[in-house]
Amino acid sequence: MGVVLRAMNRDDVSTVAALEGALFDDAWSEALFFDELSRPESRRWIVADADGHVVGYAGVWLTLDMLGGVPVAHLLDVAVREDQQRRGLGRALVGAAIAAAAEAGRPCLTLEVRAGNAPALSLYASCGFEVLGVRKGYYGDTGEDCVVMATAQPVRTDVILAIETSCDETAAAVVRGGREVLSSVIASQVDFHARFGGVVPEIASRKHTEAIVAVVAEALDEAGVGFGDLDALAVTHGPGLIGALVVGLAYAKGLSLATGLPLVGVNHLESHIFAALLADPEAGPPLVALVVSGGHTSLIHMPEWGVYRTMGATLDDATGEAFDKVAKVLGLGYPGGPVLSRLATDGDPAAIAFPRAMMDSGTYDFSLSGLKTAVINHIRAEREAGREVDVPDLAASFQAAIVDVQVAKSVRAVAETGARYFVIGGGVAANPALREALTAAMTTEGVRVAIPPPILCTDNAAMVGAAAHFRFLRGEVLGLDAEAVADLRIDSPGSEQARS
Repeated sequence: MGVVLRAMNRDDVSTVAALEGALFDDAWSEALFFDELSRPESRRWIVADADGHVVGYAGVWLTLDMLGGVPVAHLLDVAVREDQQRRGLGRALVGAAIAAAAEAGRPCLTLEVRAGNAPALSLYASCGFEVLGVRKGYYGDTGEDCVVMATAQPVRTDVILAIETSCDETAAAVVRGGREVLSSVIASQVDFHARFGGVVPEIASRKHTEAIVAVVAEALDEAGVGFGDLDALAVTHGPGLIGALVVGLAYAKGLSLATGLPLVGVNHLESHIFAALLADPEAGPPLVALVVSGGHTSLIHMPEWGVYRTMGATLDDATGEAFDKVAKVLGLGYPGGPVLSRLATDGDPAAIAFPRAMMDSGTYDFSLSGLKTAVINHIRAEREAGREVDVPDLAASFQAAIVDVQVAKSVRAVAETGARYFVIGGGVAANPALREALTAAMTTEGVRVAIPPPILCTDNAAMVGAAAHFRFLRGEVLGLDAEAVADLRIDSPGSEQARS
C-alpha cells in the first residue's frame, strides 16, 4: 500500500471527521474541519493518502505568537487510523507539519499533549520536540496535566522603537520580540491641561513638539540601544487629535528617512488591546476587547492576530469623557475619573437610580450622554433644593450605571463569539470597580481575563511597540507619504458591516 502526504481538501472532510470520531471522545465535527479549510491564510492541513483512502491527518495553526523571539506555529491535531499505526505514519505527518510551518515562516512548532499519553510523548520527542513546561490540571474532564512541547530553534528577536502622541502624552519605548519592554518613557501634559478642565489640542501639539526629541533619546538610553541596534520604528498614526498625531508621525518619518529603518503604523485602539497582552503573555485570539478611555468606548472582536471587527461603540460620549464632565460639574478637577473612582468606594451604588442606557437594546453600542445629563440634573436639583450633594453616593451610583451596561454587553459579546480571552484596555481600564466586575463576570463564564496594570492603561508607547511587532512580521510598513488619520478605523477589510 503506497502512502502519499498531500494537502487536505473538502472532499476529505467526511472521512477525516469519521476517523476523528473513532479515535477521540472530544472529536472535531465536519463543520469545524470545513471551517479550518476556509482559513488558508492561517491553517495547513495534511492527510496521509493510502491508495485513495485517508488513513491519517495533521493540522497546523500559523499563529503570530513568538517563543524566545522566534515566530511559531501550533500543531492542532495529528492522528493515524488504528490499523495503520506503528508504521511510521505519525512521524511522517509530524515531519510534514514541521515542514509546512517552516515554509510559512514559522521555524518553531509547539504542541500540547496529555501527560499520560506516553506513545504521543515518545513520538514527539523522537521528532525533535522538547518539553517547555507542564500545565497542572489543564484537562478539565480528568484533571490531567498538560505537557507543552516545542521544536528547538535558535533565538531570533526584533527590536522596535515605538512613538505615541495621539493625545496628551508624549511617549517612546523600545520593545523586543513584541513582549519584552526594554524601556518605556512617558512625558505627561496633564498639568498643562488641568487648568482648562480638559485637553486643549493646540497646547497638546506644542508640548509634543517640545518633548519628543528628549523622550525618544531617554527611551533609547534606558534600553541601552542605538539606532543601529533597531530593526524597525513604529508610530501611532490614528485615531486621535490630528495635530498631536502629526507631530509623532512627522518625527518618526524623519527618523525612518535618516536611518533607513522601516516604519510601522499602528492603530491606537489596537495598541490598547496589546497593552493587556503585554500583561498576560499567554493571552491571544480569539478574544473580545473592551477599549474604554477618554475618547473611545468600543467592543472589538479579534478572531485572529491582526483581524478586528468592531461589534459596538459609543454613539455619543466616551466613558472617560463622561467621568470628566461629571467631575467638572462637581468641581473635582481634571482628570475626573480617578477622583470619582476613589470617592465611589465610600458611597452606595444603589443610592440613586441612574439610567442604564441601551442595556437591553439588542446591540453592542453604548450611549452615555443621557446618563451624564441625568447625573448633572440630579446635582442641580439637589443644589436648588438647598440640599448638599452626597458626592460619594452620587459617584458610586454613576459608576455602577456605567459598569452594569459594560459588563452585560461584554458578557454577551464573549458568548456570541466564543472568545477564549477577554481583554480590557484604555485609561478607564484602571477603574477598580470595572476591573473587578468584568473579572468576576468573565470568570463565571469560564473566560480568562487579561487586564494591563494601570501604567499600561493610559497612553504609552510600549503597547505601540507590542502591536507593531506583529505588523512588522507581516511586512506591513508605512511609506514616507503616509498621513495621520484622526478617525482611523480599526476594522479589518470586509468587517465594516459586521456590527450587530
